[in-house]
Amino acid sequence: MARHLFCALVAAALWASAPTLAENVVLGLSQDKVSITTNFDGSDILIFGAVKREAAIPEGPPIQVIVTVAGPSTPLTVRRKEKRLGIWVNTDSVEVDRAPSFYAVQTSGPLREVLKDTEDLRHKISVPRAIRSVGAPSNIQDAASFTEALIRIRSAADVYQLREGDVIVSEQTLFRTAVRLPAALTEGDYATRIFLTRDGNVISSYETTIDVQKVGMERWLFELSRGQPLLYGIMSIAIAIAAGWAASAVFRIFRA
Repeated sequence: MARHLFCALVAAALWASAPTLAENVVLGLSQDKVSITTNFDGSDILIFGAVKREAAIPEGPPIQVIVTVAGPSTPLTVRRKEKRLGIWVNTDSVEVDRAPSFYAVQTSGPLREVLKDTEDLRHKISVPRAIRSVGAPSNIQDAASFTEALIRIRSAADVYQLREGDVIVSEQTLFRTAVRLPAALTEGDYATRIFLTRDGNVISSYETTIDVQKVGMERWLFELSRGQPLLYGIMSIAIAIAAGWAASAVFRIFRA
């Protein structure tokens, strides 16, 4: 009995001391803060990193990389318009519980090949999975079409992005990609996630944030509109009147 116990302890010790085959992400960002100014026209964020291993590269399917960047999520209402008596009117509507203001997915290969659907369901990686919409009214039979319309509209505006093959992986160890942030950004923390997959399964992940904030005149006007809306309204009217008067004066000078 003692001999069997000794063998079991030795086997456990050898297993514990054996090199692990874990593969983890070591990440870098070209910048972790984005400042929105009056002349801000978007920004490119370079995301790069490496796969940290404590053993040789495992045999089998090559490693794949998925990068997602998500802006602050907010609830919203998606409405359907129909033409009645020659006029377009709002008819049905569906409340979307949560939808990111910006969402980018970039992969090292076709998404369907590098990520299994069960893993997508678990980690909410693809654009449709990142949107939460439940509890649609019982009288609406095609609730899913409202989410599809939201994705289609925001994809056309380049707010929702899917870039398959944009992540470059070298020697199954180094990877890099660049995510384009549009000019119309919502302030807040932009969650940045990196997933390592092999044979469609997520084997490691890493998460960080990119801070997006208004600065300078943009920040001052934003805080003024929230903290003193009356003063902000009066100032806006005064600026509009002054601009109209100046345009009228210039027009009179050119006519003379």
